[in-house]
Amino acid sequence: MTNLSARLCQEASDGQILVSQQVHAEIEPLVEAKSVGPLVLRGFAKPVAVFDVLGLRARPDPTAVTRAIP
Repeated sequence: MTNLSARLCQEASDGQILVSQQVHAEIEPLVEAKSVGPLVLRGFAKPVAVFDVLGLRARPDPTAVTRAIP
């Protein structure tokens, strides 16, 4: 996961937050995001589905968050 995070940081523009599909699934109720499609990242055999986090949702759905954030 750390290697993936580092690769996404390298791909991101200034001020841009890129996350994997797994992270997007966890934060989707809280943020607006758009798919940027699969990216070919160094060190990964297959393209990785990536999302661009645009910002917080105006009205997040607290009932959609099913587990506590540590």
